[in-house]
Amino acid sequence: MNFALSILSAVLLILIFPRFDLTWLAPVALTPLLIACARESSWKRRFLQGWAGGFVFWFGVCTWIQFVLEVHGGMGKWGGWGTFLLFAALKGLHMSVFAALAGFVIHRWWAIPASAALWTGIERTHGPFGFAWLDLGNAGIDMPAAMRLAPIIGVYGLSFVFSMTACAVALVVMRRPRRELAWLLILPLVYFLPSQVIAPATRQALVVQPNVSSEVEWNSGLLAETEQQLALLSRARDTDLLIWPEMPVPLYLNNPAFLRYAGRVAQSSRAYFLFGAVGRTKKGAPLNSAMMIDPDGSVLDEYDKIKLVPFGEFVPDIFSWVNRITKEAGDFESGSRVVVFPNRVGAFICYESAFPDLVRQFARDGAEVFVSLSNDGYFGASAAHEQHLSLVRMRAAENARWIIRATNDGITATIDPSGRVTERLPPFTQLSSTMHYGVSRDQTPYTHHGDWFTWSCLALGILSCGAANFGGRRAFSRRSS
Repeated sequence: MNFALSILSAVLLILIFPRFDLTWLAPVALTPLLIACARESSWKRRFLQGWAGGFVFWFGVCTWIQFVLEVHGGMGKWGGWGTFLLFAALKGLHMSVFAALAGFVIHRWWAIPASAALWTGIERTHGPFGFAWLDLGNAGIDMPAAMRLAPIIGVYGLSFVFSMTACAVALVVMRRPRRELAWLLILPLVYFLPSQVIAPATRQALVVQPNVSSEVEWNSGLLAETEQQLALLSRARDTDLLIWPEMPVPLYLNNPAFLRYAGRVAQSSRAYFLFGAVGRTKKGAPLNSAMMIDPDGSVLDEYDKIKLVPFGEFVPDIFSWVNRITKEAGDFESGSRVVVFPNRVGAFICYESAFPDLVRQFARDGAEVFVSLSNDGYFGASAAHEQHLSLVRMRAAENARWIIRATNDGITATIDPSGRVTERLPPFTQLSSTMHYGVSRDQTPYTHHGDWFTWSCLALGILSCGAANFGGRRAFSRRSS
């Protein structure tokens, strides 16, 4: 029964995200798992039960990784499935740790804040331990009241609220004293938080969606033809910004001919030109980069991607046998600095949208609008496209910034500072479109202070486990005496 309850929570967590979008389940998604934690006295068995739920969750949400490994990683069907199953097994350890620890606090009168703190704090460890993607709080992206927390304590504030409600429901099911639900009285205070002020969309960007296949075998003739098509798609007047996304096209920043070509594109459009390309370190290692050129054709600056994609841009040591998805020789190198371009644009690249603390640094350093450059062509027709868009939308709300999302094949969109999609281009189509955005200089509390809340949750959650365990041992000693 406890294994079944843990897996039920995993299924509910899968259902709250794209492609199902049953977001109304978010406040109860963790309830079955918490009931299982209360029923099971052994932390070792809770660990195994939590691992089963974690495995099912990551398997269900990220099945697209298997497709990426098989089709684009060259691993074949069985190699792709084997590696993906190992990935899900390792990621399941986060939920197993939560289940093992939650069992210590679930019987205490402080179960609601302690279990919520544990879940929220453990969510913050996904990035440092290999792969970050959807947090529980992402399910609240279309909940106006809950989203008032995003500019203050980020997506983790929504995760905390959903964890609290899930624990409260679990306590009701277990017929615990009503006074233990008093913690929920703080939740109505969310309605007194200020709603987001939206900067008007007074500026225009020409966004190119090239829809280039990720499996093209490039030669000089095809590259020249592609550059000509991109230039034709980039013809515009009266725009503030021209944007090309991250693309599977061999465009190299150390190639003088390409830089001259890019300069002519900027001069022709009479706009600041931002585009994705491959840079190089001093030692020649590849960088996933974004470059800005001014309307006169001069290079302004270059941003090199800091958070690289596991399997796509580097291979974790534990998966050393995996073929690299990228066609570059060797692993990509990480960038080392957050760059805000002179026109106050901050550009983050693809997978970096899963890292709230990184994205906020662009706004903290002066970016008045964000651009998200991405090549989601590796996702095929999977739910990963909508999942990725959900991440970008939350970054807009956390920092109260407009985001122009430029992608190779979709979803290309503009997102307002509350996280709402205002314009969206049809996917899997080659086109360009004038899109509208605004700018803002104000910094949200989350932009300014970062992840203090979720790190505090992790510390308090662990301390509460220690207090509960110590109290339980003292009670056992008195009974023995």
